[in-house]
Amino acid sequence: MIQNAMLIGAGGFLGSVMRYGTNQIMTKIFETSHPIGTFFVNITGSFLIGLTLGILEKSAGVSHNWKLFLAVGFCGGFTTFSSFALENLNFLQSQQFTMSLLYVGTSLFLGLAAVYFGFWITK
Repeated sequence: MIQNAMLIGAGGFLGSVMRYGTNQIMTKIFETSHPIGTFFVNITGSFLIGLTLGILEKSAGVSHNWKLFLAVGFCGGFTTFSSFALENLNFLQSQQFTMSLLYVGTSLFLGLAAVYFGFWITK
């Protein structure tokens, strides 16, 4: 149990640091009020978790520890659903209903497509 928590925590730490760095880079590249960093991280993280799980499923000798470290830890720390929810609340509070709907819809569609593509690419 402690080992599992340590693996998830280490992966989560790395994922969170990567999320922060990616968000900073995207904010500098795209000067916009739209939360492009969170959007990019969520779509990329969805692809990565699909890719990771697809590879781990095909690899017979890979331990369950890698799934905990990479999928639960790293991808869980890297993706930012709570930030996504807060950003949508901000859109709604500022009466940007179309922007909120567009952000939710494209994030959901592209996130699901990215998970599928990540998993499919390993077949």
